[in-house]
Amino acid sequence: MIRLDGIERVFQVGEEAVHALHQVDLTVAAGEYVAIMGPSGSGKSTLLNILGLLDRPDRGSYFLAGAKVSDLGEEQQAQVRRHQIGFVFQFFHLVPRLSAAENIELPLTLAGVDPAERTRRVDTALTAFGLADRARHRPDQLSGGQRQRVAIARAVIMHPKLILADEPTGNLDRAAGTEVIEILEGLNREGLTLIMVTHDPELGDRAHRRIRMVDGSIEADSG
Repeated sequence: MIRLDGIERVFQVGEEAVHALHQVDLTVAAGEYVAIMGPSGSGKSTLLNILGLLDRPDRGSYFLAGAKVSDLGEEQQAQVRRHQIGFVFQFFHLVPRLSAAENIELPLTLAGVDPAERTRRVDTALTAFGLADRARHRPDQLSGGQRQRVAIARAVIMHPKLILADEPTGNLDRAAGTEVIEILEGLNREGLTLIMVTHDPELGDRAHRRIRMVDGSIEADSG
């Protein structure tokens, strides 16, 4: 599913070069559930951004589903993101002026999916994620847990094979956080590859495989 070979990412901070990632090699099989852990500044989010094609490595190669995606142009990478990768963020990243249903529908609209098919998929997602009675509510009318359920529904509406979750419960209380992680784990049991960045050791322990990063390198890989 995923293969990283010798990934390097360097940021220039003033006159200093900061190595966010250093010679990262990683293989993730389809259907795995992986937690990426480590202290702040260890490279976790940079690694997730490269996996999600939100950032490019300075050196090395990234293969996704057998294709070398690190060398693709911007539009080609956007197509891969749209159809193969779903994102779940700590702060939801919902469009404030859109309803729950419209937020979920947005990737389908951008992909040019037929309106009747969009409606069918959105209605199915709203029911599946327990949001049918919140379809017309804007994000500011939803609880944190409901917002994250909308974000997850939006992430999977294009039927991706890979879900990338960046601190998905970090902005939620324990009850809502547990509900969200159980939804993500349910998607993983259905066959989606789940890669999650988390600071929470308890959350990390739920994953089948744990990768610990320190100073831009993988220090440990256990599962």
